[in-house]
Order: sequence, then C-alpha cells, then structure tokens
Amino acid sequence: MPQRIEQIKHWLEAELQADIHSFEPASNDASFRRYFRVVFNNTVAAQTAGQPFIVMDAPPEKETIAPFIELASRLEATGIHVPHIYAANEASGFIMMSDLGNTAYLSLLNSKLNSESGSEQADKLYADAMSALVVMQRGMSQFIQKQTIKLADYDAGLLKAEMDLLPDWYIKEHCQQKINDAEQAVLDQAMNRLIESAHEQPQVFVHRDYHSRNLMFYAEHNPGVIDFQDAVIGPITYDLVSLLRDSYIAWPDDKVYEWVEQYRQMLLREELLVEDNKAQFIRWFDWMGIQRQLKVVGIFCRLNYRDGKKNYLNDIPQTLDYLFKVGARYPEFDALIQLLTRLDNEKSLESQ
Repeated sequence: MPQRIEQIKHWLEAELQADIHSFEPASNDASFRRYFRVVFNNTVAAQTAGQPFIVMDAPPEKETIAPFIELASRLEATGIHVPHIYAANEASGFIMMSDLGNTAYLSLLNSKLNSESGSEQADKLYADAMSALVVMQRGMSQFIQKQTIKLADYDAGLLKAEMDLLPDWYIKEHCQQKINDAEQAVLDQAMNRLIESAHEQPQVFVHRDYHSRNLMFYAEHNPGVIDFQDAVIGPITYDLVSLLRDSYIAWPDDKVYEWVEQYRQMLLREELLVEDNKAQFIRWFDWMGIQRQLKVVGIFCRLNYRDGKKNYLNDIPQTLDYLFKVGARYPEFDALIQLLTRLDNEKSLESQ
C-alpha cells in the first residue's frame, strides 16, 4: 500500500532525522504485517551509515505492536538473539529494529536434507535451536513467576478454537463437505483428548511459531529468533513440535525422535522437566503434534480462501502426512484419521 510506505518514510525522515538510501521489501508473513529492509546515508540510532535495519509495518486497525515490543525486550534480556528495537511508533504500527539477515534455517536445511554431510550439519542447526529454546523457556520463567510480563494461557478455549479451524476452513471450505453429528462427535472426542494431554505437561513460555522460517542462521549466537509476538504460557513440547514437525521440511522419524530425546535430556538437566519418563514425553510430543497439525491445516486454508495467500495450500500435504502417520500409531485417534483420510482422498479425486 503506497500510502503506508509514504507514512513509514515520513516517520523515519521527520521523527528520526534519517536520510534514506534504500527502502526495499524484506518479507511478508502469514499475518497482516510486512517488513522492509532500509539503509540510511547518515547515522541513525547511533548506528553507522550503510547498516541495514528492518522496519515492521503492522496496520493498527489489524493488530497491535505492543506485545512484540514487550517480548523483544524480555527475550533480549534472557540472552536470546532477537531483533533489537531502536524506535517504535505504536499509534501508527511502525517498528525500526536490527536486521537479522535473510538466511533462514529453511534455506540451509533444504540444502542439507539430501546431501551426504547434511545430517551432521542439520544436527548442529537443530542443537542450536533446541539450546536456544531451553534458554528461552528457562529465562522467561523469571518474568512469568514475578508477573512482570502478562501472557495468555494456552487454555482449553484457545486450543479448541485453533483446532476448530480445521472443520471451519479445511472440511467445510476446502473440501466442501458438511459434518454430520457422528463426525462432529469424532472431532470433539479427539480434540478433548488432545487438550487433556496438553494440560498434563509442564507449562512454560511458548513462542508458538518456532520453526525454520522464523529462525535465522548466524555464525555466532545462532539462531536469530523472530515472529514471537503471539507467545503464550503453554505445553512444554509445543515449540519442539513446531521445530521438528515443521510444515516446510520433513526429516526421517528416527532422526526426529533422536532430536526429541536430545531435547528431553536438556530439559532434565535444567530441571524444566522433573519426571524422567521417556514414553510419556514422546506421547506428549506426538499428541501435541496432532493438535498443531489440525490447527495448521485450517490456517493454511484460511490464508488461501480469506486472505488470498495461495502458496500455503502447497504446504497442506506435508502437514497432513505428519497427522496421518503419527495419528495411526495411537488407537485413540483411529476414527479421526479415518475421517480425515476419506476427506483427503475425496479431495484428491476431485482435483484429478
């Protein structure tokens, strides 16, 4: 929107006394936010000329930037590598912050997936990401316990509302199917089980989108972490699922569970996990994955049909594949998997 861009430039020039050298799109995401990479000819915010910054544009009628500002400050205090905020205009929805670069984990992991040395290099990337996750969970606990930061609970209502995106947007909108009472009962029963499992777990700081597109590679202090504004207090396996059951890249199950165990041992050492029960932790991880995948399939469909972001439909097959494979291991979800498999097969036949 040209008017918003002109408003951003006016803010930079009039309020920050910036002499703009270049102003280019950096990225969009799944929300209403946009990002621009900006370089100045003069010193701005005590940073030398020529150093790039990122400017976030979050239209205030769509969302507030206050959570991002608060969380960035708290996460930075824990030692997590997040964007440093130099200036913000809450009324207009603008933030000027440090540039964490454009090398997302996804681009590196895609190059490692099928290479001979890829597994070892991926191990290092995921080890860094899991170590940062533990630091984040441990570090943010001090602010949560002292109530110096207010985060919503990942309660039953929120978990259910997320999963309801699947019938609303995948089943009814994407598959063009109506749900009968028996099918609704199948969905309700599965969702209730998933909610109970989520609430059995230790409750910690949850980033909520801790995956390969939101982790930026750095040779030192790796990774850079972005897109944390929707954080909540919730299940300890949620961010691990986001990381290891990523909708954008898939690894063999034996490798995934190797990383899961590595992370579990980290939690035990840091006393974030008290009970040493491997089978229970794997079930928590798997069931949390089912909850997230139900949500994500619905979100991808909503992004297409409501927001016109068609590329996300390409990520549905991978997400459903996780759902079908993991769900098939647990008899509690037989009816759910049968229902979703039938819908997927019918949609595939319709597309042929």
